[in-house]
Amino acid sequence: MDTLFYTHPSFLSHNPGPGHPESPERLRAVWKALDAPQFNLLIRREAPAGSLDQVKLIHDAEYVETIMSSIPARGLVQLDPDTSLSPGSGEALIRGIGATCAAVDAIMAGDADNAFCAVRPCGHHAEPARAMGFCIFNQIAVAAAHARVAHGLSRVAVVDFDVHHGNGTQAAFQADPGFFYTSTHQSPLYPGTGSRNEKGLGNIVNIPLPHGTGSEAFRQAVESEMLPALEAFDPEFIFISAGFDAHYSDPLAGLNFNAEDYYWITRELMHLADRHCNGRIVSMLEGGYSMEGLEQSTAAHVKALMQDL
Repeated sequence: MDTLFYTHPSFLSHNPGPGHPESPERLRAVWKALDAPQFNLLIRREAPAGSLDQVKLIHDAEYVETIMSSIPARGLVQLDPDTSLSPGSGEALIRGIGATCAAVDAIMAGDADNAFCAVRPCGHHAEPARAMGFCIFNQIAVAAAHARVAHGLSRVAVVDFDVHHGNGTQAAFQADPGFFYTSTHQSPLYPGTGSRNEKGLGNIVNIPLPHGTGSEAFRQAVESEMLPALEAFDPEFIFISAGFDAHYSDPLAGLNFNAEDYYWITRELMHLADRHCNGRIVSMLEGGYSMEGLEQSTAAHVKALMQDL
């Protein structure tokens, strides 16, 4: 498979401060993993700058303008107790949007089969008019909307296997039947959303998992609930919120997955994409706060994307 890899040095410049879990070191761990010889065939592209019009496909215009006008010249601007802007945040945010939307355009043009975007900050907690949970703009939701607006697609799906529920993506999608969102996540855990009875218009499928779930129960849940729901939706494009904080080494949660679980679910989603949407997948880095877990899990995920079916 031809796999695109989008990233940019500016993603290191979003710096929420000393001791913050969502640190620039996370991206360095991802880069280290993908510098291994087995990834020499990745098609590496610099993340371009996106546009504010793209951001506004999901986010309220007033919110977007407030964020961009609040980028500090020095120090930090707190958006909530966990989420802040630093002097380098503006470019990181715009290139994060640019990476995911450019990946959509490239795949629709036939440049590659799929793509992985290593961006910071993560995005799936960002609601249309609110930053939270380390997230400011919801890049994966924007890219899904871009696929519909720019390429005329009518059914796009986001699969989220981050350990935390993607409340922002759900909020953006739940009233539009052309979007589909499904999530496995630890519950109870931040942000407290993602119960089974949150179904939107029938286009939201949440699969909450208890602390200590482990590989076998995770795979059973994916096979019995997530994949059949995706099959029924019949997506024209699949997006992945690839959070690796369910890894057993992660300090912020406790689902006890391993790197092979991420390889497995990626291959399952690739087979489904092959049946429904010519293999079209764009994946984006979300959470993951153990450097060891990030390296192992990113390598497994991208290895899966690169291998032929």
